[in-house]
Amino acid sequence: MQQVPLSELEERVYEAVYALEARGQVPYPGVIAEESGLTEEEIAAPLRMLSEKNLLHREDSPMAGLDFGPRWCARQMA
Repeated sequence: MQQVPLSELEERVYEAVYALEARGQVPYPGVIAEESGLTEEEIAAPLRMLSEKNLLHREDSPMAGLDFGPRWCARQMA
């Protein structure tokens, strides 16, 4: 299986999501930004590109009334 080429920002964002999930934290955009050392505005494009590359998928908040925004879940890289 081929490895998908990632930009430096995409790699930073993917690693942040993966690290958050590994620690059992929910990867909401604000937490991803904090983990990656970027702003929420800076992670918007990498999140979209990682989703298009099928490395992340977006899930809406499962708890009605407690919506902190979408969470992003990592898919394993081959």
